Amino acid sequence: MKKSMSILAVLALGAGLLSGCGGSDEGSSDSGKTTPDGKVKLTAIMTKHPLTQEFSKMEWLQKVEEKAGVEIEWQEVSADWGQKKGALLAGGDIPDLIIGPNAITDADYAQFPGLFEDMTPLIAADAPNVQKMFDEKPETKAIATQLDGKIYGLPKYQRFWPETTTRQFINKQWLDNLGLKEPTDWDELYDVLVAFKEKDANGNGDANDEIPMDFAPSGTGGFGAFMPTVLLGSQGITLTDNSGQGYFVEDGKVKNFFTDERYKDLVAFLHKCYAAGLINTEVFTQDYTKYQSIARGSGDTAAVGFTWGWEVTDRVGNTLAPQYESLAPLKENAGSSDQLSWTYDYNSLNYGVNMVSLASTSKNKDAAMKFINELYDPTVSMQVLFGSIGTNIEDKGDGSYAVLPPEDAAMDPGTWKWTTTWADNGPMYIADSLKLELGTDMQSVGAQTEPLKAALDGIDKEKDVLPSMFIKYSVEDNNAMTLNNTAMLSLTMSKWAEWITTGGVEEQWDEYVGNVQKTGIDKNIEIIQKYYDEYMSTH
Repeated sequence: MKKSMSILAVLALGAGLLSGCGGSDEGSSDSGKTTPDGKVKLTAIMTKHPLTQEFSKMEWLQKVEEKAGVEIEWQEVSADWGQKKGALLAGGDIPDLIIGPNAITDADYAQFPGLFEDMTPLIAADAPNVQKMFDEKPETKAIATQLDGKIYGLPKYQRFWPETTTRQFINKQWLDNLGLKEPTDWDELYDVLVAFKEKDANGNGDANDEIPMDFAPSGTGGFGAFMPTVLLGSQGITLTDNSGQGYFVEDGKVKNFFTDERYKDLVAFLHKCYAAGLINTEVFTQDYTKYQSIARGSGDTAAVGFTWGWEVTDRVGNTLAPQYESLAPLKENAGSSDQLSWTYDYNSLNYGVNMVSLASTSKNKDAAMKFINELYDPTVSMQVLFGSIGTNIEDKGDGSYAVLPPEDAAMDPGTWKWTTTWADNGPMYIADSLKLELGTDMQSVGAQTEPLKAALDGIDKEKDVLPSMFIKYSVEDNNAMTLNNTAMLSLTMSKWAEWITTGGVEEQWDEYVGNVQKTGIDKNIEIIQKYYDEYMSTH
């Protein structure tokens, strides 16, 4: 699975509870003290995936702490990080380390100056693995470095991932049961979904237990992977890294789809589907774990006909996977001449921004940096991503490794990975020189991406991809955009859910666009355009 939850993730962190491993409070007064056996005590928070087990069960992590000479009191956050973070940063009493994909953003560094440590001198003194990453992959240093030359958050590089997070799946067995062909446009998709709903598509004798369409929960903070916004590619819009806040580039011009007529058309289509009972009625209330479990069906009886996911066994499980096939991008209608596109996510899949931040108030920054340095050892990073050597990874004894299948044969490799380790949410450096044989899910991702290949190959990487990860903004511009985006997303994401479930997008569109513009979206587009032009002129 991946990035889904980088991503996902972020993207799609389910509604869960904040759980603490060890029950510490951030900013513990024990931080910086030593244990009887000489280890330095540190505190840390990490944003983890809802499936991920307690950190105390991760053998590789215990070994890393031991080698670094630290004992960490962890808080493990699997949901509501934005709310938690707001109170944490405002209070100023933060733990030594905050870990997770963009858990602390460039905008946070700008808004709370002095709260986080510039790690530049510490990297030189205590983090040779991080320095090696910078030397071997200079773009990682560019990702990490602010305009003033300081480094507050370290990136990641994980190397193996394809060009997109999201694949589109349809139940081929249901199509065959009903004598239907694969849809090629939105109209045909609608007709197929109606048939899935009205007929006994899964053949179990119950014509009412099929969910024609399901997609990942979107929440209020913007879009992530596995969401129907990828259908904007039907109209020629190329999303970049899921375009969570709506920004995209078209022929070198920065735009935002929240005020684009093509977005209105997509929302209208999705409402048409919802009103006809073709979309899971819990699509806006379920968490990510529920989204995954529903698609696993019961035994060999599938529950979902059309959906989006990372890889087929990750999405529907091992038992049902043979029923599904990856589907090519859809045209908007039979007469559409728009060049088909998709979401281009290579950068966000293989790189990560601000994966770990260090508090300026930490009482033992050297010890914290030694721990961070261990995470960036390629052999450790391999375990951050795939799990511990022995249980998740085979050491072949000749300097090479292989990802092992799940201990439970009924579990798919993606769930196994996210269950047992930090996976994509962890800081890491998977060096190009590391010899690692991937698991079956990663091997099959390439074949499942094949139907998307023509659309991905057709993307103009120079004019239609927004290199957000590589662009750094001034403190003033970061603050301005953050305020504007907060107001914009508060309005747009509530309307996204409202319009799909109850309708009204056509009637309310003009007033809505005016209200979105009042949030400062045009100013943000102007700011992004300036930085985008500057970046493209030098790269």
